[in-house]
Amino acid sequence: MILKINQRNYHLTDIAVRTACALLVIYCLLPWRFASHYKYLHGHEIRKELVEHVTSNISMQRMQACDYNDIIANNEFTYNLEYNSRVLHGDDILTGGEYFPNDCSSSFSTAIIVPYRKREEQLHAFLIYMHNYLRKQRIHYRIFLIEQYDQKPFNRAKLFNIGSIIAAEMEFPCLILHDVDLLPMNLGQIYACTQKPRHMCSALDIFRFTLPYRGLFGGVVAIRTQQYRFINGMSNLFEGWGGEDDDFYNRLCSHKIDICRFGPIYSKYTMIRHKPEEKNENRLELLRNGFKRFLTDGLNSLTYKEKERRIHSLFTHILVET
Repeated sequence: MILKINQRNYHLTDIAVRTACALLVIYCLLPWRFASHYKYLHGHEIRKELVEHVTSNISMQRMQACDYNDIIANNEFTYNLEYNSRVLHGDDILTGGEYFPNDCSSSFSTAIIVPYRKREEQLHAFLIYMHNYLRKQRIHYRIFLIEQYDQKPFNRAKLFNIGSIIAAEMEFPCLILHDVDLLPMNLGQIYACTQKPRHMCSALDIFRFTLPYRGLFGGVVAIRTQQYRFINGMSNLFEGWGGEDDDFYNRLCSHKIDICRFGPIYSKYTMIRHKPEEKNENRLELLRNGFKRFLTDGLNSLTYKEKERRIHSLFTHILVET
């Protein structure tokens, strides 16, 4: 009798182990099935959440407004060889990396702000792909490359702050804070601002297209210029890798500003592989005490020296010392 009970227990344990292994295999092979554990906007909700706001030169256009419903509905997969190999129809792009459609009036003006230092190969891939991608969205955009020109530890958040000021000078009402190593894979992720600040790359390939934690708010973020000013931008103190995105999220929460995301099928991004950055050893301490500095550390305490401003064919290049 005891032998039969032991055999049955062994059989049940074996079934449990096999089931767990099968679920693990499914999780690894089909990660997108597990990317819906967070709140997000469904496809039919996206268009009404996008904030229509353009610069004065676009608002003066007297053409029919561009349509975006088909772009969102089709959500075309764009990460292909054609978009990655060369800039298509480059004559459409204005100097400084600016573009707006000529056959309709865009409803959105967006500044793409990219912090940068010594990533030539990634920058080359980013510019080719993003110009091919963004022009398909019928938006008005301009790419700003903010390059740290000194030998201090890389200060990503401070470069975003600098970029936001320059973009605001050119009247851009929407900011996309964009890492140079991330590329969107579907066209339905419209590069325009929503009512709430938006985390855009919530389904990233290196995380098996899942969201690691709900408070993650980095990589690619859309936020209205006025909202960015309202929260005093990002901290200027995070030198090296890590911490600044969590501090940014905490700033929003302290001002009772919620974030949003599009559904996983719109939010798939791929990361261009690169050598890991040196970590910021003080990031945890800065995070713990961040709430004490939200009102004093940010746009209102920003200091930098602009060394040069270059207008390239594919981007506006701002060289700064931090």
